[in-house]
Amino acid sequence: MRDFTSVKRIVIKAGTNLLSSSTGIDRDRIRDIVDQIARLRELGYQVILVSSGAVGLGAKALGHTSPVVYIAMKQACAAIGQPLLMSAYREEFQKHNMLCAQVLITKSILNNRKSYNNLRSSVSMLLAMGVVPIFNENDVVSTAELKDVFGDNDRMSALVASKIDADLLVLLTDIDGLYTGNPRSDENAVLIHTIPEITTEIMSYAKGAGSLFATGGMKTKLLAARIAQQGGCGTIIASGYEKDILVRILRGEELGSYILPEARLSQRERWILNTTPHGSIIVDDGAKKALFAHKSLLPSGIKSIEGIFGKGEVAAIMDIDGNVFAKAVPYFDSTEIEKLQGHKSSEIESVLGKGRKDVIFRPEDLVFTESV
Repeated sequence: MRDFTSVKRIVIKAGTNLLSSSTGIDRDRIRDIVDQIARLRELGYQVILVSSGAVGLGAKALGHTSPVVYIAMKQACAAIGQPLLMSAYREEFQKHNMLCAQVLITKSILNNRKSYNNLRSSVSMLLAMGVVPIFNENDVVSTAELKDVFGDNDRMSALVASKIDADLLVLLTDIDGLYTGNPRSDENAVLIHTIPEITTEIMSYAKGAGSLFATGGMKTKLLAARIAQQGGCGTIIASGYEKDILVRILRGEELGSYILPEARLSQRERWILNTTPHGSIIVDDGAKKALFAHKSLLPSGIKSIEGIFGKGEVAAIMDIDGNVFAKAVPYFDSTEIEKLQGHKSSEIESVLGKGRKDVIFRPEDLVFTESV
């Protein structure tokens, strides 16, 4: 039996395959998921739902029978499908005298510290009032050209779980978990119940997207689990077709594949780690050694700057060989750091004026993405 007695906040992600029928939305599946969430709420858990399906529902409503490729068509399908999806959830939650709330986000909302904190406060308030937040990517406005998309709801659910302090992420799909082979064609394929670390071998068992309108697959689920794992959140990949799957998971039954969490980082560290950098600071070997020794970054150790970023925005920290080994939040913007590179700390005020910090950033503003 698995021990989930310390779990209080859960993120549940329901995939497109699970929620879709040949004609549109699978109302029986929606009803089943909502019934289980209501039971979890009765047991004292806080539940956040990440639901796919809007683009697929919109496409089917339009009679669109091929994969949605063009951005404008995807946005149109999402605009049509999202209210259909939320209407179905709202009707089912009403049967339990529960409210749900729509939360549409883009990648930039989580990347920006201010909007992220506002989102976190709003979600905490909804949960405190007993409302179930239902997250989805705002496909109507997010575009790949603006680098504002998550790519798939598996990744988004992991980022939500990591950044909003969830204890467990459950990825509901149409398969029991991760197998060593394709269980539909390989009779020797074995379900992997526990995954302490997502290794190259583990990733080799994953395959691609599984349906016409789905963007995810087992590989995206493992990548999502890695994000959650780094944030101190465990992940279970399990079949949404299994009876009472959510309730039985929380009881400790060994269902699906369980990716173990790592030691939890602080909330700020998780935000830095999972935020897309706006640019890069390239440092010399001496500065890199100093950072790994938990010292501040001084301007004398900076070799160059790439990209444009503002004060307080996340930047990647690279060595002179081009390897990103950390992310940090500097006290200066990219233009100011470029002026400071190679100078001594004592020269910062003479270069930029009085009242400025004497270092580029301190150890508490840094999160390593690789070990020494």
